[in-house]
Amino acid sequence: MGDQKESLRKITHTLAVKNEEISNFICSLKQSLDNLETNSNRVQEDLESEFSCLHAVLDEMKESMLTRIKQERASRTYELQSQLSACTKALESSEELLELANQTLCSSQTDGFSQVTGTLLTSTHPVTMAPAFRLSLKTKASDNMSHLMVDFSQERELLQALKFLPVPATPEIQVSECQVCDNTVTVSWTIPEPDSKIDHYILEYRRTNHEGPPRIREDYPWMVVEGIRQMEHTVTGLRFDTRYMTFRVRACNKAVAGDFSEPVTLETHAFNFKLDSGSAHQNLKVEDLSVEWDSCGGKVQDIRKEKNRTNSPMHSPARSALMSPKRAPTARPGRDRFTAESYTVLADTMIDAGQQYWEVRFDKESKAFAVGVALRSLGRFDQLGKSSASWCIHLNNWLQQSLTAKHNNKARTLDCSIPGSIGVYVNYEEGILSFYNAKTKQLMHTFKTKFQQPVIPAFMVWNGSFSVVTGLQVPTVVQSGQRKNSGTSSSNASLT
Repeated sequence: MGDQKESLRKITHTLAVKNEEISNFICSLKQSLDNLETNSNRVQEDLESEFSCLHAVLDEMKESMLTRIKQERASRTYELQSQLSACTKALESSEELLELANQTLCSSQTDGFSQVTGTLLTSTHPVTMAPAFRLSLKTKASDNMSHLMVDFSQERELLQALKFLPVPATPEIQVSECQVCDNTVTVSWTIPEPDSKIDHYILEYRRTNHEGPPRIREDYPWMVVEGIRQMEHTVTGLRFDTRYMTFRVRACNKAVAGDFSEPVTLETHAFNFKLDSGSAHQNLKVEDLSVEWDSCGGKVQDIRKEKNRTNSPMHSPARSALMSPKRAPTARPGRDRFTAESYTVLADTMIDAGQQYWEVRFDKESKAFAVGVALRSLGRFDQLGKSSASWCIHLNNWLQQSLTAKHNNKARTLDCSIPGSIGVYVNYEEGILSFYNAKTKQLMHTFKTKFQQPVIPAFMVWNGSFSVVTGLQVPTVVQSGQRKNSGTSSSNASLT
């Protein structure tokens, strides 16, 4: 009995699910019918509007060409009528003279003959032979109007060949032509066959942590770039805080957009981390990637929070395969907060392979600020640069302003202006730690050493603030500069 009830319950559930699917499908069909009616009316109105415009253009052309014919006819009619009038007068004059001459020849009077002959041969007689002989017998205007004839056979064929505007073909993204560098992505695509009707392209992209085709549910929305006229576009100003970015593109003409291309997923290598608030000195107020000095932070402590505080997370880019798939995950126990005069906070991600880059923007009026890397073994009382477990650039605005490179309690004054933000470059395998003016990418200082264990981005601030920018690729100009400097001796050997 129990099994039968369970079977019946399953059948009921299956039927309920199926009924819901059918109901949803019916709603979808009704919506499709409504959409069909609306879209049909819209395209019909558009068609009538296009033909009305075409008729208007043809009527305008017809009126213009008829006016030209009428003007040409009027001009030639005037010329021919003027010539006809002149010829008629000349003919009348010539006939009068001819009649007079015939009468004279038939006359038997000698005196009358001599008188008429003399009159005809003098120019003082009001009727002379001059007009008849000066008259041109060549028509001044032609009666041929064939130059104003038209032949619309080709246009007629074009009109007869008119069809509904075709849907543009689907573009194909050329993965081999796409480029990812300097936190920009250049996407290139082609069209299977030329289409002069294509007006522009629409490119969409979104961040994802999944390789392969897009999933139905993604954590990030599609970002849209419209009005692209070429078959290539560069998306700039990106922050690569996910492992991949997916791109798709479609072509549009004046009326309709075509189908999207097959999505292409490009890998976006970048170094991402957060600040480990569990390691921060009590006087440092940590919010996401920003830190502000708080002089009251160390006076009020939440004892219960300290007792219940769990080990803060420590990640490695290797674990998410962001940089180097050969790296193995490394465990990290929780550590105590920095204390005393070590106003320090560490990142939550270790560097144990590859080349990494990040930037930090800081308040130049801070009494003291430092940025660099540290070993996990850095003591809770240790200040950055004052032990063998940390390397940094240190800004001091207390009493006298100075900018120095520090390691193992040794310092070197840097002969460069204080920038508004600093870029930090680490090449773990080569043991290189370089600092750059983040805006100009001018090299400020380089440490050359040999990292014996993973390092962690480290920061210090006293009476000031700073914010960190992650998700950045190593800039091309930095990579080029590092290649040029490779093999050269270090000028900072005393600090390494």
